[in-house]
Amino acid sequence: MKHFVLVAGNIGAGKTSLTERLGTQLGWQTAFESVVDNPYLSDFYQDMGAWAFHLQVFFLGHRADQHRQLANSHGSAIIDRSIYEDAEIFARAAMELGTITERDYLTYRRVFDLVVEHLPRPDLLIMLNAPVDVLVERIRARGREMEKGITPEYLQLLEDLYSTWMAGFDLCPVLTIPTHDLDFVHKPKHLEIVIERIHDKLAGKEEVQFPDD
Repeated sequence: MKHFVLVAGNIGAGKTSLTERLGTQLGWQTAFESVVDNPYLSDFYQDMGAWAFHLQVFFLGHRADQHRQLANSHGSAIIDRSIYEDAEIFARAAMELGTITERDYLTYRRVFDLVVEHLPRPDLLIMLNAPVDVLVERIRARGREMEKGITPEYLQLLEDLYSTWMAGFDLCPVLTIPTHDLDFVHKPKHLEIVIERIHDKLAGKEEVQFPDD
């Protein structure tokens, strides 16, 4: 059976690592967040006020195209980062920080709503969680120049917005994965557990638990 899955979560939560491994293990098509070839991301982290609106518009077009193509593909597919996070998390954060005005946010949101109204719904959203201090260490460890300006306070703001978003999310089933407890990068057993839980959730099992170890 064909499945269309989205991976969501804060910066440094492990979205790309999980998407890569699921694509390899399950033979699913993959798509990733535009980082290296993003014309605005580096400028955004240096001067959020000047580039926040430009970045959001770029991501809207980029992710809508990804979403549409993979949702309509012949096989199962998984995307690193969902289009819904653009409006519910990052654009809202920009408005709260004052880097996007309320006027610009409402303009962006109007276009966003028109775009997503016509996109196919995903079959599953995988939500990756990790404490902010863990996210900070991961971001530092990967050493991306453009991410040097990310602060713990910004990550906490995003965490709070994720909590609010998840509380009202009803587009599809959600599988929440604690990535600080599960090391699916270095421990094959942990990846097997994640894959098993994904299959359970896609099969309609509501209560999906992860072991403490």
